[in-house]
Amino acid sequence: MNNNQTVEKLRHMRINAMADLHLQHVKNNQLGTLTADEYLALLTDHEWEERQNKKINRLIKHAGFRQKATLADIDYSATRTLDKNMFQRLATLDFIKRNENVIITGLTGVGKSFLAQAIGHQACMMEYKVLYSITSRLFKRLKLSRMDGTYMNDINKLAKTDVLILDDFGLQAFDKQDRESLMDIIEDRHSKKTTIVASQIPVSVWYDIIGEGTIADAILDRLVNASHRIDLNGPSLRKGILASE
Repeated sequence: MNNNQTVEKLRHMRINAMADLHLQHVKNNQLGTLTADEYLALLTDHEWEERQNKKINRLIKHAGFRQKATLADIDYSATRTLDKNMFQRLATLDFIKRNENVIITGLTGVGKSFLAQAIGHQACMMEYKVLYSITSRLFKRLKLSRMDGTYMNDINKLAKTDVLILDDFGLQAFDKQDRESLMDIIEDRHSKKTTIVASQIPVSVWYDIIGEGTIADAILDRLVNASHRIDLNGPSLRKGILASE
C-alpha cells in the first residue's frame, strides 16, 4: 500500500484531520499497534472531533461577541443578586429548546452583557446559531438595508437565528422605522426562536421608549410575557477591574 497516495486521496476528499493522523502513525511506525477496526475508529473519531471544533469556532466567530464570556467565569457574589440555581438552570439551555426569551436588566457595569454573551457562547458550544448585536447598531444596519432593498433578506436571516442577543436595548429612543423593525423581528421569532435582551433600562419603562402604544403593546406582549427575568444589582464590575489594575 502506498501511504503517500492514501494521504493525498484523503486530502483530495477534504478529510484532512484523518490524513494528518494517518501520516503521523506511518512516520512513527504505529500502524501495527491497533486492529483494523480500532484504527478506523481512531481515524474517524479524530476527523469528527476536528470538524466539530471547526464548526463551533465558526459559530462563535459568526455570533460577533464583544467579550470572551463563558459560564465558568460567571461571578455569583452576593452583591449581584444573581440567583445561582436559576442561572445554572438557564445554562442547560432548555429554554432555547422551548423557544423562550431571557431579559437581563441592571445598572451600567453590573455584567448584563457578559451574562448574555456567556449564554450565547454556551449556545454556540451546543451548535446553536447565535447573533449578538448592540440594538442601535442593528437598527442602523436595517435602515441601510431598507434603502438598498435587502431588508426582508436581513429580517429572514434574523428569523432563522436560534438565539438573537440584543444588547443595550432602549438606550436610544425608537423612531418609526426602529419600531417597525423590532416588530418584524419579534413577530417572526415569537414562539419559534429565543431572544435575549440586555438593558440598563427597567422593563417598566420599555413601553414609553418604544412608543406608539399599539406596537409597543404587541412587542412587549411577545417579548416579555413568560420570559426568564434577571435583575442584577451591586457595584460596577468595571470599576473593580480598573481598581485592580
